[in-house]
Amino acid sequence: MFKGFIRFLQTPGERLKSLLDSQGGASHAAGPLIIPRDEHRVSRRCFSDAALKVLYRLKDGGFEAYLVGGCIRDALLGKTPKDFDVATDATPDQVRELFRNSRIIGRRFRIVHVRFGREVIEVTTFRGRPSDEHGKHIAERSENGMLLRDNVWGNIEEDALRRDFTANALYYSIADFSIHDWAGGARDIENSTLRLIGDPQTRYREDPVRMLRAVRFAAKLGFTIEPATRQPIYDLAPLLLQIPPARLFDEVLKLFLSGHALATFRLLREYGLFAMLFPEAEESINELPWALALFERALDNTDQRIREERPVTPAFLIGAFLWPGVTRRRAGMEAEGLPAIPALHSAAQQAITRQLQHVSIPKRFSMPMREIWELQQRLPSRRGKRALQSLEHPRFRAAYDFLLLREEAGELAPGLGHWWTAFQEADEHQQRRLLDKVDADPTATARSKKRRPRKRKPRGTQTPSSAQNESRD
Repeated sequence: MFKGFIRFLQTPGERLKSLLDSQGGASHAAGPLIIPRDEHRVSRRCFSDAALKVLYRLKDGGFEAYLVGGCIRDALLGKTPKDFDVATDATPDQVRELFRNSRIIGRRFRIVHVRFGREVIEVTTFRGRPSDEHGKHIAERSENGMLLRDNVWGNIEEDALRRDFTANALYYSIADFSIHDWAGGARDIENSTLRLIGDPQTRYREDPVRMLRAVRFAAKLGFTIEPATRQPIYDLAPLLLQIPPARLFDEVLKLFLSGHALATFRLLREYGLFAMLFPEAEESINELPWALALFERALDNTDQRIREERPVTPAFLIGAFLWPGVTRRRAGMEAEGLPAIPALHSAAQQAITRQLQHVSIPKRFSMPMREIWELQQRLPSRRGKRALQSLEHPRFRAAYDFLLLREEAGELAPGLGHWWTAFQEADEHQQRRLLDKVDADPTATARSKKRRPRKRKPRGTQTPSSAQNESRD
């Protein structure tokens, strides 16, 4: 995979300074395995100028500084790193003094974001081991072992063993361009294995989001999750219910908008994690024969758009996850006599309200999601000016794609999507012909019904419904 690495691992001597435990884990290390520059493929050309500026300014300021984590892992795999994290012995306040273009964020973990235009370099101080001596303002755990606050500073060895996976405990030194491997991560990368550092039960309880990270990395990298790392997930998945919905929304974006959404979704379901994020979507898979196909087609569509560097939005994908629940609720309300549009609005509100208890959905996404749903009600109506009005709607394209997915999944019989495809591509004359065919079709779904003439009420009388409407005005 990378130059000379197998030979390096097989060569005894001073360079091999760390030993894995007898079970092949990485619960502790005697020192780093130092991989010199001529033994690995990572070059400064792999890193952004902004990341290198942060490294050298910290070094010139008298501090230790390393590139760490995913950027080193990806570079070893021959991938182009996109995000760059720096670990240092400088405290957040010291980092802030060095970089005017930075700010300290976070309460649970204080880190520094150094901004260069649109690029952000994340700088973290070496973490230490919390102890009873530290006050709650520095380190705190819940009764279940979850880390509520962790701002104990330490050295590089402590920091390495506090990281989540061995493949992320690799440090790149700009002093001699070597890689310091504290937990056997290089070997696991070579073997395409994802392994937690330390006791998996303890580490998942400290931060249940690590279970999502395990799935995300396995799907993204094509790694196999090591058995001891994998097994506790089945039992500990409900711990995700303790995580704030706002934080889980950020994790959902990472899970499904990184180009590996479909593979990630299947792993999430395998380990029982998807139900913790989208419980109603999981329930619908067992109740509606087309729900799973809709989800997988929406996920595959998202992956394809990302590969083609086309824009994607969480509104579309989350809208697909919640749609089966909306349709079930709407059908029940219509069966009780509620008109179609009010039933849709009420069903949508109920579905979103339940979902917000698990994963938050900012309004900038929930509003477009509602519009996509509402257009599903309007797209079958094509008589008169309705087709042109729908075509001019800002969310038409997303709603049209959503309609095609519904047909492909088997929720709807094919036909309407083909009509809208032809209508978009047609000139004005051809559009007129398509509309005439709709007008002449006695089986069209949008046939208007003749309204009964209203009976005039004597002056001074008022029905209960009209009084209610006036009170809203």
